[in-house]
Amino acid sequence: MTQTRAGRTVPPPRSPAGPSPVLPYAAPAGAVVDRLRGLAGRGQAADGVAVFLRAYLPVAAEAARHAAADRLERRTAAGLALRCAGRALAALETAAAGGRAPACWRPLPAVRRHPGVRPVQFALAGFNAQLGHDLPLALVETCRALRRAPEELADAFEWTADLLVLLEERVREELTPEPEQLELSDPLVHLLGCRRPERAREAAWLAARTLWQLQRPGAAEGLGAEYAAQLDRSVGLAGRILLTPAPLPRP
Repeated sequence: MTQTRAGRTVPPPRSPAGPSPVLPYAAPAGAVVDRLRGLAGRGQAADGVAVFLRAYLPVAAEAARHAAADRLERRTAAGLALRCAGRALAALETAAAGGRAPACWRPLPAVRRHPGVRPVQFALAGFNAQLGHDLPLALVETCRALRRAPEELADAFEWTADLLVLLEERVREELTPEPEQLELSDPLVHLLGCRRPERAREAAWLAARTLWQLQRPGAAEGLGAEYAAQLDRSVGLAGRILLTPAPLPRP
């Protein structure tokens, strides 16, 4: 079992019924973690991308730890989590190289050095992109690779989503300023109140199943791609809201 904060655990999922091949993944698990760690190390302590990556690395490291497990269900869950990590890595490396990342990832690099954005906002914006966009698309990719429907990989989804949700909750506790340091009018108070990881997890599951149905034979041509693009834009909008800067103090 995966140990989390406050004694809570995330058990590995049960194996899907019937035979299933080993989940293919393009890059070795350790290489994904190393590249994420290297990308995090390029930024200064206050750099927003580095703040998110340092908070997120435990998810990728836990997935890498299970990638070579004996039990198929652990490898399946690890593969799904690594596909999520690969999406974050590709997006942030693209942005670092001056390319155009998916809409859900653009807000974070854009304000990574803004003095009015607090560390907890950077972290939550990254988790927003992972949970709201990358996880649904990674699940659909995994379903295609394994020739399984999303419902057959529900336990792998829950395992990965639980890692993201529980780590986001821990990061929120660690990085949020103490209540006495916040005024009621502080934008951070309202932004934190609007972010509900459990609701985001439910939305991710619905998005994955919807996308799966829209991409099946017989669905309207192009509707799946249109839905995926709209999901990307919607999650990107939520990310921009989460990264709303606080007014800078007057000199």
